[in-house]
Amino acid sequence: MTNMATVVQAKRPSRYLPAGRIGGKVLIGLFLLIIAALILFPLIVTGFGSLMTNAEITAGGKLIPADWQFINYKEAWVQANFSRFLWNSFFLSATSTIGTLIVASMAAYVVERMTFPGKALFVGLQAATMFISIGAVVLRPQFQLMVKLHLHTTLWGVVLILISAHAYIFFILLSFLKGLSRELDEAARIDGCSNAGIYWRILLPLLRPALGVGALFTFCGAWNEYLRPLVFTLNNPELQTLTVGLSYLRYGPTAAVQTHYMFAGACLSILPLLLAYVVANKSFMQMTAGSLKG
Repeated sequence: MTNMATVVQAKRPSRYLPAGRIGGKVLIGLFLLIIAALILFPLIVTGFGSLMTNAEITAGGKLIPADWQFINYKEAWVQANFSRFLWNSFFLSATSTIGTLIVASMAAYVVERMTFPGKALFVGLQAATMFISIGAVVLRPQFQLMVKLHLHTTLWGVVLILISAHAYIFFILLSFLKGLSRELDEAARIDGCSNAGIYWRILLPLLRPALGVGALFTFCGAWNEYLRPLVFTLNNPELQTLTVGLSYLRYGPTAAVQTHYMFAGACLSILPLLLAYVVANKSFMQMTAGSLKG
């Protein structure tokens, strides 16, 4: 009996973790806390700075404002013509997101479900656009192209350029499509569904998690776009986006620096992105669950 009890006790898993594993978890936790602090600290400084006076920010040495200046947000909204710039940013981001999802999802469907000459070359070119970043070098030829299309004085030129940079979203949707059984296509064809019908009625609804993640990345990228909207709207300030319009808050009527208004404007411009993350959170969870099942 004693030997049996000893064997049973030996087989029972220990409730205590080894010291090495505990130390590893503590180090990982500390590392994550440091990374979180580094990421959040600029946001905290900006948030508190938006509620200070300009003199407090210039003097420095304070994180919490002595007198909370909520009027900074009102002044920033009025001075920067926020309502107009906000609409321009939303138009640019929304149209770029919709266009990118349509183009990328159709391209991913054709590549995954069909065979055509040059398929490998097309995928290779898509991958090349992801790993070769030449930034502002392509700005001049892009602008010249839009001049030929008579779109160089509107935001539609920027929209077309942003839609063309859809490679990252293309590969997200392509990898998700590979996890969908081809038996769905065969069953739909038996019922008389065409290729367009399979894409629109069968696969596109199943791609909603991936489309949600792709929409978030595309929307945030278009919302934060600065250089192209600046170049394309130099002759038409009424079409400038929020990232460009925020520069108007830098100096006041007397040429004095208005750092507190810039902080308030930055906080206001972040709110739509936070809302987008909240809306797309469910898509992230579904994508994670799908990858774990796979």
